[in-house]
Parts: sequence; C-alpha cells; structure tokens
Amino acid sequence: MDRLKCMEVFVRAVEAGSISAAANELNLSSQLAGKQIRALEQSLGVKLLNRTTRSQSLTDSGQVFYEQAKNILAEMEAAESMIAETRSKPRGRLRISAPITFGSHALTPEIPGYLRQHPDVSVDLCLTNRTVDLVDEGFDVVFRTGALPDSSLLARPLAPHRLLLCASPDYLKSAEQLRTPEDLRHHECLVFSHTSLRTHWSFDGPRGRVSVPISGRFSTNSGEALRAAAVAGMGVLLQPHELVSEEIEAGRLVRLLPEYEPAARPLHALYASDRRMTPKLRSFLDFAVQKFGANRMEPEA
Repeated sequence: MDRLKCMEVFVRAVEAGSISAAANELNLSSQLAGKQIRALEQSLGVKLLNRTTRSQSLTDSGQVFYEQAKNILAEMEAAESMIAETRSKPRGRLRISAPITFGSHALTPEIPGYLRQHPDVSVDLCLTNRTVDLVDEGFDVVFRTGALPDSSLLARPLAPHRLLLCASPDYLKSAEQLRTPEDLRHHECLVFSHTSLRTHWSFDGPRGRVSVPISGRFSTNSGEALRAAAVAGMGVLLQPHELVSEEIEAGRLVRLLPEYEPAARPLHALYASDRRMTPKLRSFLDFAVQKFGANRMEPEA
C-alpha cells in the first residue's frame, strides 16, 4: 500500500465531499479510490469515514487523522517544491553587501564572470563599511571581514584578507629607518578608522606574532583615501593587497618589512539560516568559494 497516496485520496475525499469527486480530481476510478481509503482504514485499525449511498461524514478518529494528514501532505509538497527549485536555473535579483575596499577591488571585477554564467540573475551590490543587518535590510549574501560575533547567520569561510605594509619613496627619504614592526611607534601611520587597525597593527615574523600600537595625524574610514595619502607621502599604510598592488608595481609605493607578514583578517560570506537555498543563492556562494576560498591562487607580493 502506498500510504501517502492513500492519505491523499482520503484528504481529497473529505475536501471534495465524496470519494467519487476525489477520484475525478485525481484521475482515478471510484472503485480504486474507495479501495485505497479502505486500505488506509485497515492499516490504522479505525474507521475514518461514515459512508452511505447519499452522504459521507468524518468519524471522530477521521477528523483527527484528516488534520494531521493534511499537514503531512502539505509538508511533502513543500519539500518536493524545494527540491525542484534547487534543480532549476538560477534567476532573479541577488542583493549583496560587501566592505568598500574588498567590494570595489576584489569582488566587482569578478561579478561579470558570474553574470555571464547565469544570464537570468541580476546583482544589486551595496558597498559599505557599516555592519548591515542581513535579514532586516533584505540582503541575500553579506561579506564580512574580521572575527564574527555569535549570530544565527550561516557563514562560508573564505581565504583571509591579506594586507601589505607600504609607504611612498618620498616619505621613506625623510623618515626614520624601519627595521622591525616596533619601529612603527616612531612613524606617521595612516589610520583606518573603521576596524581594530585604528589602534594596533599585528605581524607574524621570525619570533612569532607581535602587535604594535600605532598612531598618526590622518585617519579615515576609506581605504582609497588612505592609499592617496600614502602616495602623497603622508605616512605608512597597511591595507589589502588588491588596493595597493598596482601602486607598488608602479613604484609609487614601496613594500616594507617583507619578512614580517601582516596578520590577515578573516573573511566570510554570510547568509540567513532560515532562508531557502535558492539556485541563485547556491550558485553565488559556490562562485564566492571558487574565487575567494582558501584554495584560490595567492597573488604575488
């Protein structure tokens, strides 16, 4: 006996008012529909319907079973719908939030490739250093750097956000020599005011990790503004690789202390735990892991 099929016939018979009406809706013969309801009653050991030639009514047991069976069938339908949805083609608008520097210089250059793979998806990208509320503000995915606080959000870990220490040749001509991270105490540091980088810079070197307090007369929450200040000779800069690599290659900035690796910042893609894993969301998370995951190729220093 196909118990779910028998339950479906029973529920439709209750809602349609008769077994024959349910049989018509389900494209079954009245005899087969009646047989399935009788098989269900025999399996349960109770009578579900009081039937006469002119009417039918639910028994007390039938009323209880009808309510539960209706819910079970609805859950099955929802589950089947979700499976069908995950197998369908990604489509619709994808709302993403990312920090300004990562979003501008790492994520945005990769977005055209994602859209070429999924022509029925559109991307609405919000760049902000503010900690957005993914659920209340209606985002599908949020990229976040730094340690994650406890929350109900699910996280896909990505490769840590790599930082470089650099300054302009003009600044270095007049500044004190910089041999170790501790020497930063005597330098004009360009302060990124948005994160913990505003007070301390950490490095991994020959003797392990060292954290150095820093200070400077210029601070801002914009990595681009800090880069411009560094090129203008205002001080020492600690910012992501993707923001400063072209300036280093062009000679406008010089990498400092290559034997001391700035402590990388964790990077995650976050999404809501109670949100359906739609094809567009799944495809973008897979794309993010492919492009920014731990197995991606590390850029040259």
